[in-house]
Amino acid sequence: MSSIGTGYDLSSSTYSLDGRIFQVEYAMKAVDNSGLCIGVRAKDGVVLAISKLVHSKLLVPKSNKRIASVDQHIGMVCPGLVADGKALIKRARLEAQNYKDNYRLPISGKMIADRMGQFVQAYTLYSSVRPFGCSTLIATYDEVGPSLYMIDPSGVYWGYFGCAVGKNKQIAKAEIEKLKLKEITAREAVMEVARIIYSVMEDDIKDRDYEIEYTWICDESNKKHTEVPSDLVEEAEKKAKESLDDDDDDDDMDDDE
Repeated sequence: MSSIGTGYDLSSSTYSLDGRIFQVEYAMKAVDNSGLCIGVRAKDGVVLAISKLVHSKLLVPKSNKRIASVDQHIGMVCPGLVADGKALIKRARLEAQNYKDNYRLPISGKMIADRMGQFVQAYTLYSSVRPFGCSTLIATYDEVGPSLYMIDPSGVYWGYFGCAVGKNKQIAKAEIEKLKLKEITAREAVMEVARIIYSVMEDDIKDRDYEIEYTWICDESNKKHTEVPSDLVEEAEKKAKESLDDDDDDDDMDDDE
């Protein structure tokens, strides 16, 4: 047998000859094939956004929520397999409730990320289970301020100023790196996130229906995880589309020359 997956991907507890665990890599591939998800930590809060294809015209708009509140001060989104994401959200809510019952305090961002990372990693250890086919972005606002964490299907988690997961994530990351995240507000971050998603996804889903879901947790939302106000979303998407049109006009002028 070779180390290309043959025979070594039957169990998440089996290493290949070169030390790889193929089931974890398959889970990461499932995440890469999902819609683009972006998390941005600004100076006064965190913004989460995820794009979702509308698979049927019969679906009620905005009915298939992908971003959920774990507690009043915690928002969570799981790009990848929807069912796996719902299971992780349920577990995160249980962890937050158990912590509050035991310590009479809301769980901190660092603690919820650590506990969820351990839970996800446990599903890579045994042959009787499989890794979760989704990544996890956690936005929190606690006594240390706003925080953003991302957990891989392997269970490894990191704190981020900005991150992107899903299709075309590398292009989105390059755009996020250009932002001065320590200086912009959450309101400005919504504008930038909308611009990045529209610019990255323009060619990928040009003729397909899709929705973009936005939430934030910031000073303006009273440090509670809520949906971004509809008027701000409309303004952000309008400016994002205008920016795309301007870029197209510039390209046309260059072609004429």
